[in-house]
Amino acid sequence: MHAQPAPAIRTVSIVGARPQFVKLAPVSRAMKRGRLEIEDRIVHTGQHYDDAMSKSFFDELDIPQPAVNFGVGSGPQGRQTARMLEAIESYLSENRPDAVIVYGDTNSTLAGALAAAKLHIPVAHVEAGLRSFNRRMPEELNRIATDHLSDMLFAPTGTAIDNLTTEGLQARALLTGDVMYDAVLFHAEAANKRSKIIRDLNLAAGEYGIATVHRAENTTPDELLSLLNAINDAATRFGRIIFPMHPRTSAVLQADLKWRPAANLVVTGPLSYLDMLALIQHASWVLTDSGGLQKEAFFLNCPCVTLRDETEWVETLRGDANSIAGRDGARLAERLADVMRRPRRPFDRAPAGSDGPFGTGRAAENIVEAVCQFCESRR
Repeated sequence: MHAQPAPAIRTVSIVGARPQFVKLAPVSRAMKRGRLEIEDRIVHTGQHYDDAMSKSFFDELDIPQPAVNFGVGSGPQGRQTARMLEAIESYLSENRPDAVIVYGDTNSTLAGALAAAKLHIPVAHVEAGLRSFNRRMPEELNRIATDHLSDMLFAPTGTAIDNLTTEGLQARALLTGDVMYDAVLFHAEAANKRSKIIRDLNLAAGEYGIATVHRAENTTPDELLSLLNAINDAATRFGRIIFPMHPRTSAVLQADLKWRPAANLVVTGPLSYLDMLALIQHASWVLTDSGGLQKEAFFLNCPCVTLRDETEWVETLRGDANSIAGRDGARLAERLADVMRRPRRPFDRAPAGSDGPFGTGRAAENIVEAVCQFCESRR
């Protein structure tokens, strides 16, 4: 008599914002190659809802289409999170997966973890243990709550493990490496071949920088105006800057601010993942308040200046790969002047996997195997 094959592990991946789509992509690929069959249903909260912030990422990264999209959209933190929580709870009650996987630190992350935990469905948190120690950031509160709700904590770095240990969560934690490193290694060459952004914007390698601004603490009218004036000044003093504008930033500008970009500041709409990877690979430097972009610049050997007072990605500060300019941009010119004094970096080297602070490029495989082992142990 032949033994019956084990039933597939049933998971639900909850995402809603563009950084989460990037993190989901390598995990989704690893699930197809894992030793056990996994049926993963993708739940899209609709936190990012336009094509530039959502659909293009699924298409470019070859992510399976969501099983459902709740279309929650933007709104005040409490209302947005509550709408997600209600929709996710209903979906999980009906489907009862073996585990729920949440990614990063958005309202979608928190709502997914809270809904699953209250239904006694195990929660796996990808990118656990990150701490900026700045509770002004909504993301910081989401991270802390999600980590304490989760049964599996997948930490991208040793620093994240240390943070979880300090909070008494080490028994649930596993050092996996960073799935965004997996994604950059997998997609960097394709970005150079498929993206037309360099040609479309008439750019030359090493002749421009990139700037992004989107965090809630940086996009109040007063804070944003100060930061945008500093970026204008940087474009005037240090050369052309490409500025893909986030919808949140654009909305504040349209509603409250009288501001015009400097002649050397090229404002675009949100860009696809491959377009951003292509831009970073050929840029002289990056100015950003995005955690993901700090890491992508680090992975691609592009100097970064962070437009915040701190960073949770302290590993990027090593060797002056990243520096802190403050969220008012007061030290931006000083930091950029230092970057400009450095030797010109090579622009023709594709990233290669190495054993660094973010792992070896196999974080997704480590996560999928850990989820399999956890679910097997409960059967």
